Amino acid sequence: MATPAAAALLWLGSIPPLHIVVLGLITTFAGYTAVYALNDVVDHRIDREKLGIGGDRCSENYLDAVMVRHPIAQGFLSFRDGLIWAVAWGALALVGAYLLNPVCVLIFLAGCALEAVYCLLLKITHFRTLVSGAVKTTGAVAAVYAVDPNPSVVFLIFVFLWLFFWEIGGQNVPNDWADIEEDRRLMARTIPVIYGPDRATIIIMATLIIAVLLNIPVLILSRANFHPVYLLAALCIGLVLLLLPAMRLYNSKDRADAMALFNKSSYYPLSMLLLVVLRIALPF
Repeated sequence: MATPAAAALLWLGSIPPLHIVVLGLITTFAGYTAVYALNDVVDHRIDREKLGIGGDRCSENYLDAVMVRHPIAQGFLSFRDGLIWAVAWGALALVGAYLLNPVCVLIFLAGCALEAVYCLLLKITHFRTLVSGAVKTTGAVAAVYAVDPNPSVVFLIFVFLWLFFWEIGGQNVPNDWADIEEDRRLMARTIPVIYGPDRATIIIMATLIIAVLLNIPVLILSRANFHPVYLLAALCIGLVLLLLPAMRLYNSKDRADAMALFNKSSYYPLSMLLLVVLRIALPF
């Protein structure tokens, strides 16, 4: 939820009206809940198959497993209940998106469609990681339109690319790395399975370097008028949460380091949100 909030504040340069904040938070929560639920609905057979060959990481130090993973596959929810859950949250998200800006409705529906496509491509092509990158940007792009019906196209492009490369290098490929053994048995096509550890780490490093560098023009284009000190702070955040963990993975090629990178990179949007809020709150 920090990602769309950060994008909205970056463009607006100030805190939006209270009713927009409340409606935006509700819509964002509902939207992300619906998309993640959709993932479990579409992927429930694959998830069940993966769990059957030892793919449950719930007992490990893995942020994605803090709560129950894949409740439909594990039998905690029936497929029907899971579908109702996804549709209900999706309906709430649609209402909120329409009230914020009808354009947000189209972006949300596009995100849901892309998420379904991403799931269905598991055994077809490893380029599905590009779809994942696009899905993660939809919330941020929608948030910008929620606070301004006519945002800068240049700003949106840089925000899209910034989050696109962060998702691929910090989330999607490390997550697939943690599943590499199970994915090989399932004959899934992911970046680590197709290219192997060496080339996968190069892809991770390259995409995260690009993401950290793209963060600078995003801040420059922001209406918050960031002092150079904040630009340096943003680079330090990227270094600590993205580049250093990626370098450790590059050197070790170890599954635990892939999971550590995923965990740390998950805090990157929140850290950037806090940086933006700090800039708005302070006089410089």
